Amino acid sequence: MAAAYARNRAHLEPWDPRRDESFYTEDGQAAAVAGQLASVRQGLLAAYVVTHGDLVVGRVNLNNIVMGVLRSASVGYWVDAEHLGRGLASGAVEFACAQAQGRGLHRVEAGTMVHNLASQRVLERVGFEPYGMAPKFLFIAGAWQDHKLYQRILHDNPL
Repeated sequence: MAAAYARNRAHLEPWDPRRDESFYTEDGQAAAVAGQLASVRQGLLAAYVVTHGDLVVGRVNLNNIVMGVLRSASVGYWVDAEHLGRGLASGAVEFACAQAQGRGLHRVEAGTMVHNLASQRVLERVGFEPYGMAPKFLFIAGAWQDHKLYQRILHDNPL
């Protein structure tokens, strides 16, 4: 993971929160993964990597998993700069939606910065629909960023 993030640092910086230098190291990634695994054990997160051979070329997560009457999660994803345009992001998001449905979730949501047209195309390609705007939604790249919100209803069967 450290190598993947270091290799893609400039590619991801416009879309990510600002990162401490340690994030790009093996120790930093070990700590990040340990925290994520704790969230996985609590049922709050499902995390996956996208690989090409032995190389990590992306990630997709189901974040903020909520059961009960909501049965929802947020999807987040990225793809290595050298592997763009191959359908990996669409495949990863589709995979995450299948995993969400298998967990009994009703919907998956996503937010993209308003100017992130490539990510919006990915979401629309795999069946997400826009449903609103969130002004100053997330602190990304050193500023509060407006986001276009999307959702995909997975099924209408109450569980």
